[in-house]
Amino acid sequence: MKSYLFRVFFILGLVLLCMVTPASTLDFFPAESPTKTSDNPLGKGVLRFGIHTSKIGNFDPDFAKGSEDYTVADMVFNSLVRYVPGDSSRVEPDIAAKMPEFEIQNGKQIWTIHLRRGIFFHGGPHTSPYELTAKDVVYSLEKAADPLRSPKFGEYAGMKFKRVDAHTVEIIVEKPMSPLFFFPLLANREGGFIVSKQAIEKGGYDNFKQHPVGTGPFMFSYAATDKLVLTAHEDYFRGTPLLGGVEIHFIPDNKRREAAYKQGLVDVIYGVGDPGWIEKMETWPGTIVDVFGPGFTGLFHFNTSIKPMEDIRVRQAICLALDRKLFLAASSKQLVKQVYAPMSSEFLPGDLTNEKIVRLGLHRDKDLEKARELLAQAGYGKGFSMDLVTSEKRIYRKIYEILQRQLKKIGIQVNLQVVAHSKMHQQIRKNLNSIVLYFTFRPNADSYLRGFFHSDSIVDTGIKPHTNFSHYTKIDKLLDDALKTIHPKKQINLWEQAQIRILHDAMVYPLFNVNQCTVRRDTVDYGHLLISTLAGYPLFSEKTRIKE
Repeated sequence: MKSYLFRVFFILGLVLLCMVTPASTLDFFPAESPTKTSDNPLGKGVLRFGIHTSKIGNFDPDFAKGSEDYTVADMVFNSLVRYVPGDSSRVEPDIAAKMPEFEIQNGKQIWTIHLRRGIFFHGGPHTSPYELTAKDVVYSLEKAADPLRSPKFGEYAGMKFKRVDAHTVEIIVEKPMSPLFFFPLLANREGGFIVSKQAIEKGGYDNFKQHPVGTGPFMFSYAATDKLVLTAHEDYFRGTPLLGGVEIHFIPDNKRREAAYKQGLVDVIYGVGDPGWIEKMETWPGTIVDVFGPGFTGLFHFNTSIKPMEDIRVRQAICLALDRKLFLAASSKQLVKQVYAPMSSEFLPGDLTNEKIVRLGLHRDKDLEKARELLAQAGYGKGFSMDLVTSEKRIYRKIYEILQRQLKKIGIQVNLQVVAHSKMHQQIRKNLNSIVLYFTFRPNADSYLRGFFHSDSIVDTGIKPHTNFSHYTKIDKLLDDALKTIHPKKQINLWEQAQIRILHDAMVYPLFNVNQCTVRRDTVDYGHLLISTLAGYPLFSEKTRIKE
């Protein structure tokens, strides 16, 4: 409890300090200058990584959606700041020479970013290696803010990007914002990846999507139907990688992926959440199982733009038809934890505990009789049917199958179509699913709640379309007021009120938090402790190696 309170007041104290200080001299999580790794020759070893999807969705990092997309983006590109490898609770400079600082001029917030020198882009099909400058940074940020070139453009509304000189950039923010909210926009998760201006302009965007060019520790080599190959970037500014490269093998079938590992065909694989699987793999010789955070929160979002989901009685009936214990039992006890709130307690202050939600009577335990009664009141006493698209990933497919079986008991027929994970992300953003299952972690409460529940974020039609799958519009003022206030207690209260309203209106059905899991040979050294990662994979860097 004491550590939780310390975390709450420490973070909120930083928010308050930064929002009221006219000129920031605060370095968030300062880091030492990058240290060069030893000059091992290339080809020392190639790490083979078996992933749980059949292909990569998009090589443009601004369009990254699933963990497989972020895996490639993280290795190929850098960003102005980055989450510390293996510990996503901390941020440090990446392309930036130090953490950006701001001043307030005429009511506007001006962030100054000094760039490191000696950072080189990979060579590409149409470009030779060249040194990154402010032109590339401004180009990348303008691309991220362009609705025609990035789905994340809404996060950068009200910002302008200016090249001061070859190694200095200014970002002018119309409405000043806390570093807590600003830094994630520059980091290696949303639109913060820096792309090669020359590669896109000389080769064309379509070519860039097939052969991405960045500054990261590994360079794109080629993609085949069964794998993607990256090679070491010898001139990487943090040092030549200790690996010769990384192969990403597409093995969506869990049994085939496990077999490939046991046969020695891959070195690291995404784990499986089936009960008992982790314990089984821990007995395999020379094997290490890593369970790491942050926990991704899983919610069913009810799409109120599709009949009959606009009727609250139908949404309430669905909630009452579901048994959380069955969803939890489908995954390893080492990975999952029950949640009743729209936002996990592992996020920043503003979460609601399970105990408080139970006291408020908003947890909705299973009650089939009441569920059938509500459906009848809504005019669906004989039930109805719906077509849903699900991902090939085990956790998505399994959860949708459990939903399918449970809703059948109250007369709702669910027809499932299983597609590639990347295609599922495309489909749900086209507003096709009546119920959308989504697992995610986001860096702060505002980003999470605004992305899922603010009217600006409604998929397809919002001013800043993002992941408001439910088409919810009733908590805009609460979220906007929380963003504007400089009073931490008021901010927390507003976030709590917003979540209570979401649950009261039955816009989502919270499932559980799920941690991530990978399996590796004991000869694989990631080069960092693995506590948490927003990229969705263990992170392979210039320090990752295969021990002899």
